[in-house]
Amino acid sequence: MKQALIVIDVQESFRQRPFWDETEYPAFVTQLQGLIDSARAKDIPVLQVFHKSPSDDASNPFSLASGQVKTLAELRISPTAVFHKTVHSSLFAVDANGATLHDWLRENGVGGVIVSGIRTEQCCETTSRHASDAGFKVVFPTDATLTFAMQSPSGKHYSPAEIRDHTELVLNVRFARIARAADALAG
Repeated sequence: MKQALIVIDVQESFRQRPFWDETEYPAFVTQLQGLIDSARAKDIPVLQVFHKSPSDDASNPFSLASGQVKTLAELRISPTAVFHKTVHSSLFAVDANGATLHDWLRENGVGGVIVSGIRTEQCCETTSRHASDAGFKVVFPTDATLTFAMQSPSGKHYSPAEIRDHTELVLNVRFARIARAADALAG
């Protein structure tokens, strides 16, 4: 089965957010870069998705006018195709010609996707669920995703590790094969 690697929202916009934390970032970049390099070596398409705001307000880091909707500086990526989205699921993202990522995958005979990027529990998890429901075989290399601490409405604090653990719990078997980046391209 033909696979594609989807790299979601790995963009400078996030550095501008108050919750940005560099603590886990170096390990994430190392894992994601290794996954990108392995995909390229195996001729697996690498599809890059950026989140953009429909706003033209240059102070919004997700607005194209901000100049922040670009690859995080430490990552080396030469994507097969680039898409932009305004919602959580990357399958709705569109390329410069208006074709969706979902359409690109189908037109290129892709039956399996490897989901990576920022944020683990938001766009990465949503894309995984959507892709599974659309009939794609999904691999979720959790160590090639990044998230940040959060607080629930009740005031409970959740660490990135707890958030990743919960994402693995809800995706495992039902929506995706949970893997480490080093094993994501296997089987």
